[in-house]
Amino acid sequence: MATQKIQRSPAEIEDIILKKIFLVSLTDIMENDSRVVYLEMTAAEILSEGKELKFSRDIMERILIDRLSGHFPSAESPFPYLIGCFRRAHDEGKRIASMKDKAVRSEMESVVRQAKKLVVSYCRIHLGNPDMFPSLDTGTNKSSVSPLLPLIFSEVSGSVDGFGGSSSSGGSGCPPGFLEEFFRDSDFDSLDPILKGLYEDLRGSVLKVSALGNFQQPLRALLFLVSFPVGAKSLVNHPWWIPKGVYLNGRVIEMTSILGPFFHVSALPDHTIFKSQPDVGQQCFSEASTRRPADLLSSFTTIKTVMNNLYEGLKQVLHSLLRNADTRESVLEYLAEVINKNMSRAHIQVDPISCASSGMFVNLSAVMLRLCEPFLDANLSKRDKIDANYVFHGPRLDLRELTSLHASSEEVAEWINKGDPEKTDGLGLLSYKENRLLQSQEATSSGSNAYLKPKSSSDQKTKYTFICECFFMTARVLNLGLLKAFSDFKHLVQDISRCEDTLSTLKAMQGQAPAPNLNLDITRLEKEIELYTQEKLCYEAQILRDGGLIQSALSYYRLMVVWLVGLVGGFRMPLRSTCPMEFSCMPEHFVEDAMELLIFASRIPKALDGVLLDDFMNFIIMFMASPEYIRNPYLRAKMVEVLNCWMPRRSSSSSATATLFEGHQMALEYLVRNLLKLYVDIEFTGSHTQFYDKFNIRHNIAELLEYLWQVPSHHNAWRQIAKEEEKGVYLNFLNFLINDSIYLLDESLNKILELKELEAEMSNTAEWERRPAQERQERTRLFHSQETIIRIDMKLANEDVSLLAFTSEQITAPFLLPEMVERVANMLNYFLLQLVGPQRKSLTLKDPEKYEFRPKELLKQIVNIYVHLARGDKENIFPTAISKDGRSYNEQLFTAAGDVLRRIGEDGRIIREFIELGAKAKVAASEAMDTEAVLGEIPDEFLDPIQYTLMKDPVILPSSRITVDRSVIQRHLLSDSTDPFNRSHLTPDMLIPDNDLKARIEEFIRSQELKKHGEGLSIPSTKATLQTTTGEMNLIG
Repeated sequence: MATQKIQRSPAEIEDIILKKIFLVSLTDIMENDSRVVYLEMTAAEILSEGKELKFSRDIMERILIDRLSGHFPSAESPFPYLIGCFRRAHDEGKRIASMKDKAVRSEMESVVRQAKKLVVSYCRIHLGNPDMFPSLDTGTNKSSVSPLLPLIFSEVSGSVDGFGGSSSSGGSGCPPGFLEEFFRDSDFDSLDPILKGLYEDLRGSVLKVSALGNFQQPLRALLFLVSFPVGAKSLVNHPWWIPKGVYLNGRVIEMTSILGPFFHVSALPDHTIFKSQPDVGQQCFSEASTRRPADLLSSFTTIKTVMNNLYEGLKQVLHSLLRNADTRESVLEYLAEVINKNMSRAHIQVDPISCASSGMFVNLSAVMLRLCEPFLDANLSKRDKIDANYVFHGPRLDLRELTSLHASSEEVAEWINKGDPEKTDGLGLLSYKENRLLQSQEATSSGSNAYLKPKSSSDQKTKYTFICECFFMTARVLNLGLLKAFSDFKHLVQDISRCEDTLSTLKAMQGQAPAPNLNLDITRLEKEIELYTQEKLCYEAQILRDGGLIQSALSYYRLMVVWLVGLVGGFRMPLRSTCPMEFSCMPEHFVEDAMELLIFASRIPKALDGVLLDDFMNFIIMFMASPEYIRNPYLRAKMVEVLNCWMPRRSSSSSATATLFEGHQMALEYLVRNLLKLYVDIEFTGSHTQFYDKFNIRHNIAELLEYLWQVPSHHNAWRQIAKEEEKGVYLNFLNFLINDSIYLLDESLNKILELKELEAEMSNTAEWERRPAQERQERTRLFHSQETIIRIDMKLANEDVSLLAFTSEQITAPFLLPEMVERVANMLNYFLLQLVGPQRKSLTLKDPEKYEFRPKELLKQIVNIYVHLARGDKENIFPTAISKDGRSYNEQLFTAAGDVLRRIGEDGRIIREFIELGAKAKVAASEAMDTEAVLGEIPDEFLDPIQYTLMKDPVILPSSRITVDRSVIQRHLLSDSTDPFNRSHLTPDMLIPDNDLKARIEEFIRSQELKKHGEGLSIPSTKATLQTTTGEMNLIG
């Protein structure tokens, strides 16, 4: 017979449930569970009150207090006990759900809810006042970390905690719903101390943790906490949110603020003092040359993955805080403080003790780009939210003292403050600090699109949208972070290259004469190269191989250039003659960073795939030859470097970039013109290194021009420009091209002679070995240095001669102008003398190709230029110009060159025309000697004071009032726009014709010719004499 189920009253059920939850007993009955505590004193009190010894809601808190306050030998400590109570309450709740009696079930559910709330409340009390209840933990077992932290880790951890992390938190984890109950619906004051401790614990847990360490669990815990309004408020009110102090700097913020150590987690190298563990370079990339490619690829993938986890986690933390109106302002203040305290990161040399690490700023760059994503859509539809006035009146960032695109600092200050003349200092300018103080008192939230004029003080209450603030903060962060990292990486690669060159030299010396010091130097260099290589691969892993990061930055800078162009009226050419002050005053690094990023990305395979480049192309074409808009010539030169990277034959995305050159309307109309203009402008950069800088810049321009010459549409545009600008920019371009060619080839050939002397020294083994080791080392270094210089100069010279060769085939008129033709002839004669003259054998090298020295190819090109110009010479002035060169011309050189050309297989027609030109030059030389004999002694007043030749078209210089020959002064003005006698400004249109002197010179020539003719000298008459005689005969007839 089945036993009948005992029916219990609701009070009895409640008693059983609460006993199970709190593990207490009011009767001294042996319990099966050793954790159950007998509350003897509590039971006695209840009996004395005449009540039944049953557990109920009414005495639940009293029971809990007595349990927590008592000293029970086998009992758990307060916090684990309370967590256990919550877990048991949760379990009881699940059992109650199966009760059939709805009334009892509802009542018991209410009991469990009340028990949970009570437990959570006492958890808060205990954590806020840890000494309130006695604990069985001894001092040695007590942890300084909040006991909540393992529960939070348990809550946020998945089965696998990413790279280097662990999902295990010890124990059985956090009971479901506990943390939500703990952090929800509570007053701020009771939770704030607990949360502050948690934030300090989280900060400490990632301090000096690298990308390979366990940072993901603390990061998820941080995100979990800030998801609660009370957690977000507590974080931004923490004293370490933005640390204070007299000695506060960028590094202090990174290491002591709550978020700083999270941003410090990185794969990038840092100063030894702040180095994180595990060491990424050592663990992933030590002895990289011996590792399998698959192992390296695995390391690259791992680092990229964990860093993107970090970026996304930090972005979510900031996004959560920014969505909360109560904490948004604090986030913007934190970001501004990080930026402002690290402005010196923009310097070439960065102090690692006072500045935050590259790792922090690259991470911050990635996070800021993620925050920008909502307004980086393809149409850039929200760019009108970006207010240019933020640069001048924004309340947070120090932007006004940055170098501007064109305006000087004085012009910027005057323009900004002209709207408020009353608030100016003694110099008539509002002091910067005063202005910043006024602005810092204003909040920012909504925005305006008034970026057409500077704000007066009455306008300074304008509030800026988050999009506006985020845009400008991102610009600064990228400048100090991602772009600085690009620069550091480039210098690192250069350091490795230098070390490898030095190591190679030392090993060569060791083979010749082993020495102990050499072995030490070699060992030291090998260690340096190993360390540098590890650092290089760390940069590659975190930055170069993260295509998403690069493309996000490109999207951001596309917005930047489109917005900047909006300040000058949009993508329209030609530009206005005067630059709008809004554009002129913008920080220069906005454009420079965009160009640096494009150069860097262009060299990474597939980095440009899918990127919209048309806006960048338009921007470059508009401004690269516009010094009135962008003052810095090196920045405009950087734009050419971008285009150089995009040339289809060298770009990693040839198909994407080919259309930019060959099917882009603005490029077809303005690209060649602006390249030629920049080629001229770059002659004078204002830098002390301008003479050497121009060669590198012009090298990039020359490569572009050579490519564009092969594109039919650009070829036609080029010919049209040469025709329109025959005496303008094109003539200047040719002049500088010739100047460079002469200098580079001359320098190269002289260095070859020096190199051969060094080779001779080193080949005399007996003499060489007797020299001191240090001297041998210095001479060896000099030898390698000379090799490098020859290789670079010769490459540039070949490039310039090639440019002259292919353009002269179809464009000859500018070469044959009076002010240019003798210059061209002198250059060609000099090159010919060097290549086939008596000294040519002294230029013989064992391996000329190693130095880019190709004398046969060079001779062919020189001869082709001779022939091209002779074909275009309708007035037969070129042979005369050739023969007038007293320095290099020799009629025998043409014969010698012809012989060489036949041996190397040059086109017979070219050789024939070249020999014919030589014959014409010989005749012209003979005629010139006859003319000189006819003229006799020439009066000084008829001689040009610069060249001491007879003037043909005398002109007066307006400032010095000195008379010179027009062709001579115009040739001077091609390179220097000043009066050569007093350095005052001078242009060709300022020259004053001296007609009276010209008439007297012509009369002198006629009289001398007639005089010699009357004397019956049996010499050929000059052309002028023949014309005069013929005229007289006609008159007589």
